[in-house]
Amino acid sequence: MYRERHNVMKITSLLDNISYSDHHPSAQVLIHNDHSKEIRIVFREGQEMKAHKAPYPIVIEIVEGFIDLGVEGVRHPLPKGSLVSLESHIVHDLKAAADSIVRLSLYKNDQPDRVQQVIKDN
Repeated sequence: MYRERHNVMKITSLLDNISYSDHHPSAQVLIHNDHSKEIRIVFREGQEMKAHKAPYPIVIEIVEGFIDLGVEGVRHPLPKGSLVSLESHIVHDLKAAADSIVRLSLYKNDQPDRVQQVIKDN
């Protein structure tokens, strides 16, 4: 039965094959299906994603490291293990206080290319 339904599952890792960029955060789509998009963003200490907003709700998980999250001008320190739900159209930014791995969960209608553009605009 599994052979007939080979597309029912995908296994990936947030911690394998990490590739940092020297100049800006690096994002990789790990899962992209009809229901959601799971993106890994890796930061070197001091790297940031400047203020932006998402057209749909997002969830941010700090897998490793420490992120200083700004939400509408208020700073929120997020250590490893933090999980944040953010509504659509809320201005936010992320600054890495240490080398960090972030999992970003996008709503099904959102596009991973939008995240790549935010990173390039830094």
